[in-house]
Amino acid sequence: MLEPWYVTGLIEGEGCFCVSFTKRAKLNVGIETRPSFSLSLNRRDVELVKKVRAFFDCGGIRYSKSDRTFKFEVRNISDLVKKIIPHFEKYPLIGEKQQDFKKFSEVCKMVRANLHLSKNHLRQIIELSYQMNASGKRKYTKGDLLSILEEVKV
Repeated sequence: MLEPWYVTGLIEGEGCFCVSFTKRAKLNVGIETRPSFSLSLNRRDVELVKKVRAFFDCGGIRYSKSDRTFKFEVRNISDLVKKIIPHFEKYPLIGEKQQDFKKFSEVCKMVRANLHLSKNHLRQIIELSYQMNASGKRKYTKGDLLSILEEVKV
């Protein structure tokens, strides 16, 4: 079994709290919101990835051909709110990633309460999400998403 502080340190260096968005015309707000937590490690550390998955008792592991890493990922909102977030509240990050975590936690709790299905709350979720992971890649700009919301008649 891994030590909780070790897991926090590992995530500080190799983990990511992310919120992605996809255009979905079938949804009333036109946008799908998908929070996720992940850890990416070199394939030589696949056993460590498995231990982290066992530690959190949720999520899945997949191989990423693009960067040749194994990724432990949690997307289930219930697992994020009940398992991932409580861990980092009890064993907090101490670097810049802590700021991303706080925003991520807020977004997850809003999604859990189905607030992402409301135009006004989704706007707030988008704002918070685009303050996270400044160096990350995004499919849509914040402006793209806010334009989609403006077109929605809900």
